[in-house]
Amino acid sequence: MTSRALVVLFKELREALRDKRALSLLALFVVMYPAIIGFTLNRIIDKAGSPEREGIQLTVVGSEYAPTLMAQLKQKNVIVTPHAPLDEQATTDLLRTAKTVAVLKIDAKFVENYAAMRPARVELWYDSAIDNGRKIDEVENVLREYTSRIAQARLLAHGVSPVTLVPVTVQKYDTGTSASRSAMIIGAMLGSFFIPAFIFCLSTAVDTTAGERERRSLEVLMAQPVSPAQLVFGKLGAATVLSAVGLTLELVIAHAILKWLPLEEIGLSWRLTTADLTFAILASLPLCLFAAAFEIALAMNAKSFKEAQSTLSFAILVPMLPLILIPMLDLQTATWMYAVPVLSNMTLLRELSKGADIGLLHYTLTAAGSLVVALLCYAFAAVRMKSEKYVLAV
Repeated sequence: MTSRALVVLFKELREALRDKRALSLLALFVVMYPAIIGFTLNRIIDKAGSPEREGIQLTVVGSEYAPTLMAQLKQKNVIVTPHAPLDEQATTDLLRTAKTVAVLKIDAKFVENYAAMRPARVELWYDSAIDNGRKIDEVENVLREYTSRIAQARLLAHGVSPVTLVPVTVQKYDTGTSASRSAMIIGAMLGSFFIPAFIFCLSTAVDTTAGERERRSLEVLMAQPVSPAQLVFGKLGAATVLSAVGLTLELVIAHAILKWLPLEEIGLSWRLTTADLTFAILASLPLCLFAAAFEIALAMNAKSFKEAQSTLSFAILVPMLPLILIPMLDLQTATWMYAVPVLSNMTLLRELSKGADIGLLHYTLTAAGSLVVALLCYAFAAVRMKSEKYVLAV
């Protein structure tokens, strides 16, 4: 029985490898998801470090009225550009050019109000439609620090300790590690790594069932000394191999990209070891079997090739459900999650990247959950293959 099923498997694999469209789709999704995540994180890293590397361009009107403030801005890597007085329209036009982050206007009565200990007015103009939020925050922090120092100096001049204004001091201690922070941020992206497992085998699952039936080549296979269970096993094996190869390559590429990125610059890290990745891939192989069996069962239940394609295009939404429901329900990691296909793989990879203690039970549940559903789908497909109505497309 095994040898005949393997003959069918190798036959389906050879046909799948001849399909340039299927191979192109496989290569595309192997690279696409890791590349998207790598590009996104790289952009976040670049934006986080851009103020330190490039400096913050700030146009100041009336800079001569506050030389101490100007000096403090320059100490914080703010590049001050003095400018003549600007009206509202001219200020708006200058900000739209994106040559300056903001315009700081210091009133001509600044020195007079400062000396009289009255509020000395300054205006900070910026365009919120331009993505300069981090740089604007840096400028505002300097202004708050400057205001605080002046207030403290005035209190001391009147014989009052500045500590009087701080009756309670809150000391913060963050016990979160860079790995746990990474799991929270990158964890939202990890689920997308397992969606392609359903895409890698899509073309093969449809072609070896609905496609062969329309081409009438399925009747030729049924005439051979091969049982329906063996036929389904061979077709399922071919689809599973493509899905497993694609998922493995995708996870390896994603792991290499996350290791290469300087995540430490944004307070994150990717500490997944090669051993952890290997165990995660092995635990995810039953998911590939489930994806192939699920799609073959659906395709065999369709009356035509086009109907099978339409049905399976909606079936790909199944692995997306955990990505949608978990954030909405705000669920905490629990043991039952490791028994739900797709969700279990996403949870396992997130907890491994967090450095959590993953025991044999979690790996077993992750593999068993997908395996049980895959066997049910295989049993349905084997029974369906015995039906003459299915083979003859009646």
